Order: sequence, then structure tokens, then C-alpha cells
Amino acid sequence: MSLVTWTFIFGLVAVFAYYSTRMTKRAAEDNLHDTGLAIMEFGRAFPKEAIRSLHATADGKAVFVRLHDNKAGFMRSLRGHYACHLIEPGTVRVRDLPDGRGFSIEFLDAPFHNGDFTFATPAEAAEVSLWLLGNYVAPAGRDAPSAGALPTG
Repeated sequence: MSLVTWTFIFGLVAVFAYYSTRMTKRAAEDNLHDTGLAIMEFGRAFPKEAIRSLHATADGKAVFVRLHDNKAGFMRSLRGHYACHLIEPGTVRVRDLPDGRGFSIEFLDAPFHNGDFTFATPAEAAEVSLWLLGNYVAPAGRDAPSAGALPTG
């Protein structure tokens, strides 16, 4: 074969290799951070629970959910779908990680979900840890008068 034919074949192989690696990388990135899929999966698993907010980990492999009644949920990405878990009070132990951007969780009722979870910012990690510990106070609850306060007016 001539040099032109070999150059053409080599060029086609190079273009195909470049295109396939870019598509694979893009598909992997899209699957890691698909919060829309996470919302749908959690809704299927727990149809009576209303989601208030979500926070995904920095790597996108886990999503933490705050529910309407200040309960919390957890979803772990498992190659195209999510394993959903509703966190019951008293069934989780949380310890902070040294860098402040994450925490380590021990699920007492689902040990296969145990692990270290890192977020994009320390503020996200702090907010999610408050959800998990049941200490999240809604803005309306902060302004409520305390039991010992006297009414004004």
C-alpha cells in the first residue's frame, strides 16, 4: 500500500480513538453528578417523602437529602442508579475529617454504606452533618420565642 493510504488509515484510527475517549469521559462525568436522576430514584424509593434540598459529595458518588420534616436521606451512586436510604434517628454516627471538608459516617442499620464523604466546601459538610445529627433549625424556628420569654405588647 502506498504512504497516502497508510496515512489516511492512521488518521481515521486517531480520530476514532480521540472521539471515543472523549465520549467515555463525558459519560462518566455526567453519571457522577446527575442530581436529577438522584431525585427521581429517591422519589421512587420513598414516594411519600418531600425533598427540601440536596448536597452531593465532591466526587458525585453520594447525595445527601434533607426532607420536608427535617429527616435526612442518603443515596449512593451504583453505576447508573442510586441505592436510597432513609436515615432514622439514632442510627448514624458522624465524625469529622481532619480537612474540615467532610466527615466519616457509620450507619448502624446499613453498614455497607459506611465511609468517608468529602464535599466541595466546609460549609456544605457542616450543613449536611447538622441534618444527620437532627440539629438543623429552620429559619422560622430561630425566631420563635423561647419557653421562658414574656410576651411583648
